[in-house]
Amino acid sequence: MLLRQAHWRAATAMTEALRPLGIELRHFAVLIVLVDRGPTVQRDLATATGSDKAGIMRVVDDLERKGLAVRKTVPGDRRVRVVEITPQGVELVDAAHVAAEPVDERLVTALGPGEPELLRDLLTRFAYPADGGA
Repeated sequence: MLLRQAHWRAATAMTEALRPLGIELRHFAVLIVLVDRGPTVQRDLATATGSDKAGIMRVVDDLERKGLAVRKTVPGDRRVRVVEITPQGVELVDAAHVAAEPVDERLVTALGPGEPELLRDLLTRFAYPADGGA
């Protein structure tokens, strides 16, 4: 329940920060993956963001409508689509990071020196265990 409460608090704050940019947290998550990985097949986007097939399709549909990403066919397999961020999408990610920075700082104000970094490290190791275990 503690992780759920922390997620709710952070997600609520980020949602408010992203609203003026016209995107939701789920859009931002996909755009971050596209910036980090480059063109990515929808199946891998779903896995990376914890979404399902239908959910990722809706998010990519939204991003395409907004001109932030495009789907392209994969040479040799017309059934598979790769999603690529557009230059407009890259600009929006940069703006979203700027909007998120004060939110990030505000969320960790109650922590002491070095604790925000420690929290980030612990959450990263918890979310992505080295042994890949559940």
